[in-house]
Amino acid sequence: MAEVLVVVEANAAGVKKVTLELLTHARELGTPAAVVMGAPGAAAALTDKLAEYGAAKIYAAEHEDIDNHLVAPKVSVLAHLVARVQPAAVLVGATQEGKEIAGRLAVRLDNGLLTDAVAVAADGAATQVAFAGATIVTARVTRGLPLVALRPNSISPTPAPADAEVTPVAVELTDADRLARVSERVVEQKGSRPELTEASVVVSGGRGVGNAENFTMVEELADLLGGAVGASRAAVDSGFYPHQFQVGQTGKTVSPQLYVALGISGAIQHRAGMQTSKTIVAVNKDGEAPIFELADFGVVGDIFKVVPQAAEEIRKRK
Repeated sequence: MAEVLVVVEANAAGVKKVTLELLTHARELGTPAAVVMGAPGAAAALTDKLAEYGAAKIYAAEHEDIDNHLVAPKVSVLAHLVARVQPAAVLVGATQEGKEIAGRLAVRLDNGLLTDAVAVAADGAATQVAFAGATIVTARVTRGLPLVALRPNSISPTPAPADAEVTPVAVELTDADRLARVSERVVEQKGSRPELTEASVVVSGGRGVGNAENFTMVEELADLLGGAVGASRAAVDSGFYPHQFQVGQTGKTVSPQLYVALGISGAIQHRAGMQTSKTIVAVNKDGEAPIFELADFGVVGDIFKVVPQAAEEIRKRK
């Protein structure tokens, strides 16, 4: 079977969940081949996890300039690798960096591009969700190979252990690849909560929370459940919670095992970012709120009465 190139995203904690999803998708298209691009030694730290999720081959493109510059060096590496390998498809995560890499690569290769896909069929046809989930589109690249940016949390990644072969890739960069240099990195201060897009439990608050101080109630419930905190656009726009925690069409897409919506009406913009959650629990005083159309379990009531009672019951069972 032809190889399917999967662009690996990782951080200090290891391989990101979206990469594991891509490897799961890639198994339906051909032989998964992970592409690790970073400083020398980057591939060694990720090999075991990539092999666990089906990477039969790992291309290690390691060079100091890859981490010291923006995405241009990665695009050059991928363009050369595509020409050399002639893969069946190239999959990237539809993240901020992933979509920039995919866009630049499409221009470099004069290739078609599909973004924000939620699935890719064996024949390369991608499924996309349009108009905040109101329309399902099936699209196919008509120029070049299937180059697809897959939305995070589209599927649950499943292990499929493989004997990964690590293949070094020569990194040859031009002056054009070095035009934008990273001059400083600042590590974002994070607490003990899991990352929003990778959490198995998400507790989100909306306009019904009332103010920023009341979001401590949302945080408390999330901590009791071992989950992440999210917020609706209305809550973010009102200044209740920082923008990076917004869930929705213009925020982040989540697909946890459990999604708890507190004081969220369920506008289509918000639903687009969480409607694939496995179990949805909603608490809202408005029994006609659209969120109840989507919820598996709903409580019509005051969140300031319901949530403390729920928190107390959770504590009793711990």
